[in-house]
Amino acid sequence: MTILSTTLVIAVVGLIVGCGLVFTAKKFAVKVDEKESAVRAKLPGNNCGACGFAGCDALAGALSRGEAPVNACPVGGSPVAKEIGAIMGVDAADVERKVAFIACKGSCEVTKNQGNYIGIRDCRAAVMSGISVTDCSYGCLGFGSCAEVCPENAIVVKDGVAVVNRNRCVGCGLCTKTCPRKLISLIPVSRVVQVQCSNHDKGPAVKKICSAGCIGCTLCVRQCEFGAMTFDGNLARVDSEKCTLCGKCAAKCPAKVITSAVGPA
Repeated sequence: MTILSTTLVIAVVGLIVGCGLVFTAKKFAVKVDEKESAVRAKLPGNNCGACGFAGCDALAGALSRGEAPVNACPVGGSPVAKEIGAIMGVDAADVERKVAFIACKGSCEVTKNQGNYIGIRDCRAAVMSGISVTDCSYGCLGFGSCAEVCPENAIVVKDGVAVVNRNRCVGCGLCTKTCPRKLISLIPVSRVVQVQCSNHDKGPAVKKICSAGCIGCTLCVRQCEFGAMTFDGNLARVDSEKCTLCGKCAAKCPAKVITSAVGPA
């Protein structure tokens, strides 16, 4: 009799608890936004944060609520923007794919280290140490912190300087956030004319430490017929909106620091 009573009590308690759980689940259930789920399915899933949101889930939520433009994902580019636009019922403007660009050509052949660095092989650690590893205090340190964070293995360190494989790069921007010297930027893939130097010192000082640095000769400015070449702090700059990709500036540059075809590694 005791066993039967105990069994009945346990059964009743279990039934009450079960009913309570069902009620609670229905009462506090989080409604799934079908539109958000559909948008999330179209995002690449890199969770890189290049869109300005904390991953693809956060971006999907913002997109479904109309708080972000349908072309907000730089990794997905135009194809993803058009698919999301179709879900949201809006037109998506074409978004050109972006790739990482490293503004330095300071390989071992054109510059040299000041000494043997024996610290942590990390660019950020080297900068925080306060020690100038290379002769150029603006250039690539070559320890590959950018390569380590690249999810697509699109960056390699070659002859002491980081090089981007444009075919692999998805434009997530993780490398731009990692480089302590801010040498890396994202540029439209069609904008191949760029200045691969970040040294703002005057010509003689640059030439002394790096044979591939901008010496401020202004030949590129005089060569450009469209006003696309300017100088900012002794360093040549390219206005991509004005550049016609003629390549005359690159051909005239004595240091060959202006590139008109940044190809894969």
